[in-house]
Amino acid sequence: MAQQGEKKGFIARMLEGKERDEEYARSTLPTSRWGLFWDIFKGRFSKLVIVNLLMLIFFIPMILVVVFRIVYVNVQATLMPFSAWLGVGYPAMPNLEGMPQQLLLSSNMQFGLLMIVAALIAAVGISGGMYVIRNMVWTEGIFVANDFWRGIKINIVNVLQSALFYGFFLYLFVISISWSNWMLATGAGNDVLITISMVVSYIAIAIITMMFLWMLSMGGNYKLKFFQLLKNSFLMTFGLIFHNIFFVALMLIPVILMLLGSFFQVIGIIIMILFGISYMLLVWFNYSQWAFDKFFESKREGGKVNRGIYPKGKGGDQSRAVQEYQANLEAAMSVKSDLSSRPIKPITDDLKVYELPESFSRGDLKKLRESKELIAEDTEKYVEEHKNDEKYVVYNAQFEKKEEEETEKDKKKGKKGNKAKDGK
Repeated sequence: MAQQGEKKGFIARMLEGKERDEEYARSTLPTSRWGLFWDIFKGRFSKLVIVNLLMLIFFIPMILVVVFRIVYVNVQATLMPFSAWLGVGYPAMPNLEGMPQQLLLSSNMQFGLLMIVAALIAAVGISGGMYVIRNMVWTEGIFVANDFWRGIKINIVNVLQSALFYGFFLYLFVISISWSNWMLATGAGNDVLITISMVVSYIAIAIITMMFLWMLSMGGNYKLKFFQLLKNSFLMTFGLIFHNIFFVALMLIPVILMLLGSFFQVIGIIIMILFGISYMLLVWFNYSQWAFDKFFESKREGGKVNRGIYPKGKGGDQSRAVQEYQANLEAAMSVKSDLSSRPIKPITDDLKVYELPESFSRGDLKKLRESKELIAEDTEKYVEEHKNDEKYVVYNAQFEKKEEEETEKDKKKGKKGNKAKDGK
């Protein structure tokens, strides 16, 4: 065994991790969800990258759809004479009013359907990645590749249902917004009503996005059917609306950087390739675990609260895990144990049970019986010699006192019951 203070080699430190010295304490473990996020991000960054790359494989069809749509719109914009001078020329050009909006509408209708199919493929990767991220939030041991494929088997149905729900309604609301833009450009319909419908569509997109995220986290933590997920996600979306808005904005930081363009777009793309999807799932699952602890786990009997964190107790610096251990230990100590209440002779002498040979006689059976009787007599003798030792006397006295108190209480209850009967 290595002596205390002996330094490990480089390879040993890489395999076993950093040594803990005498100053290590449970206070170094995360005591809040914010601390847990930083602890995972800092201590398991390489695993976040690996999970992200595995999920990114399943996002390739979605990325291709987005790229092809951008190329298609740019090519169409180049071919269409949107900015040409139409005052001179023959033949006369048709009215191009609203043509750009019509181009976007048609492209959204075509590529939107492909995006739904691509989202279902991406859902396969999400089902595996969210299982690994959830286990990280629970601070459980993980093997990234094995747990990723195991997560696909466990979560694939719920995630596919959720992705189909989200993709379908997102498609409808995006088409609604594109249609409204086209109507505004062509002057068809009431501008006020069209603007209101656009605002409603944007709000609806935000709502179904939050519902989709809650469906993922609930489906990853509990066994719920689709309509149960739909109902509970709706309640959690509006019940924690301000919290949801904050954490959705926090998790979408890589996407926001990509939309800013220029130098920020490059940073956003690099983040998304390396750990962007893992980061977003980590933020949401860590936050949703806080919500589950507060509204679900703490309300039901046997619920597992504060998974992954070790919050300090109200009475001191001990964590909840230590407090539960001490409570269980005190409960066990309050019950009288036969092993602790009487002396037990240690095996320190040469007394042994006689072993019968393969072919034995009556004499061998007699020797076996005598050896057992000798051990029993020796054990009884040891008990008689040590039964009045201080540790056994003190231990038995505390339970005898409890038994006397309980007997007196029973007698008092019996007397009160008799008096009540006599009074009747």
